[in-house]
Amino acid sequence: MSKNSRLHRTEMLLGSAGMQKLKNASVMIIGLGAVGGYALEAVARAGVGHLVLVDFDVFEESNINRQILALSSTLGRKKTEVAAERVQQINPDCRVEIVDAFVNSETLPELLQRKTDYVIDAIDALNPKCCLMEELYKRGIPFISSMGAALKSDPSYIRCAPLSSSKNCGLAKFIRKRLRKRGINISSIISVFSDEQINLPDTAIQMLETAEQEGRARNTMGSLPTITAIFGLTLANYVIKHLSGYGIKE
Repeated sequence: MSKNSRLHRTEMLLGSAGMQKLKNASVMIIGLGAVGGYALEAVARAGVGHLVLVDFDVFEESNINRQILALSSTLGRKKTEVAAERVQQINPDCRVEIVDAFVNSETLPELLQRKTDYVIDAIDALNPKCCLMEELYKRGIPFISSMGAALKSDPSYIRCAPLSSSKNCGLAKFIRKRLRKRGINISSIISVFSDEQINLPDTAIQMLETAEQEGRARNTMGSLPTITAIFGLTLANYVIKHLSGYGIKE
């Protein structure tokens, strides 16, 4: 056992070999919002040695209801900078690289030149998400993707499984259709999604907001901090286990 008391409890479970694998690993997290922020929290506390954090946005007051990095003190600040500071407070030995970029077909080639062992996809916009998943698949880079957490309220329906088995998720439905058209085997893509059949109140989906980076309007959807957090932690749990080899059968 190592003498690093910050990671001792994790090492007790994963073993020294598993812990060393995490320390040697590089994880890229794309999207540092409601889901990605909690995924970051977990992989940082697990002792992953190198993190690449990707986002283009700044914190707004409307983020505070569900984003762990959004506080009164972080409003107006870049998500990547706030995230990097938090990681250093959790694990000073972690090497953090930040990338302030909007993910699309133009920015992906340079972004994915970085060596990484696993990518956590926490993007919530359809077009960038599909571009990212397609490129990761073609390059053979291991990844796990979050589907839609908004509008869901029952955590018992949240699953970590192949994308092909997802249901009752509008985002997953559109992604499955697009990726199939691009010749991608969606059964090989692991995702976190909720099977919950939602019954929406009139207030669940409200005004349209202009998303300049996408050139289109988007709906504002209600969400709970509990559900988005569980999505993010489930993504991280999968990556931690696979990188460390804990409980994974070859």
